[in-house]
Amino acid sequence: MKQLEVCLTPDLLQHYSLEGKVVVVIDVFRATTTMVSALANGISRITPVATLKECSALKEKGYLTAAERNGKKPGGFDLGNSPLNYLKHDYSGQQLAMTTSNGTLAITKSIAAHEIIIGAFINMSAVVAYLRAQSQDILLLCAGWKGRINTEDSLFAGAVAHLLANETELANDSAVAVQSLYQTHETNMEEFLKEGLHFNRLQRLGLDEDIEFCLKKDEYNLVPTYKNGVLIGVVYHPQ
Repeated sequence: MKQLEVCLTPDLLQHYSLEGKVVVVIDVFRATTTMVSALANGISRITPVATLKECSALKEKGYLTAAERNGKKPGGFDLGNSPLNYLKHDYSGQQLAMTTSNGTLAITKSIAAHEIIIGAFINMSAVVAYLRAQSQDILLLCAGWKGRINTEDSLFAGAVAHLLANETELANDSAVAVQSLYQTHETNMEEFLKEGLHFNRLQRLGLDEDIEFCLKKDEYNLVPTYKNGVLIGVVYHPQ
């Protein structure tokens, strides 16, 4: 039986082996939700980078750019980190360079893995189906907030662990804990997340529509996969 582990923040990743594993990067509010939305709505590929400087350099090469720091869009970039950008405008066929406070950093820290995919509530069933079809062990990597654990990524990791519990061995206490968290709050997710700091941070920035979209389940049957430095969307239908 394949093993499933959960890493609650990239700052703990040094304690995990990535070799031979499928890593699911999770940043519900909002980077991984935005990546799924972008690829599902016409963006051809996403190049995630860790720094604003790297993102700016790709703008000079003709990329559309999306950047976020502390929940806000820095000056000089085309877009911020809202998943709704790609529903309101047509960016079909464009290449996107993207940097965020937490999500893109989690991706760049995971490159030693066998495979990296992107997970969010809006593609949860597709992610679970994709993982079921793989033979490799699984690591769910929560992007967290600046090295700290957060509630929304932990809750999503718990949902995936719960859905795969009969087919995987939950191989660390973090996996057991987040599964229990999800089982406790499955029917009142938003009420629970309202206690979280990042939920409130986004609310203070007036991003209620983003929050609502990020908590929708199974809007897309698309799994972003990371290969050769870029994310592309793979359509994967739940069984």
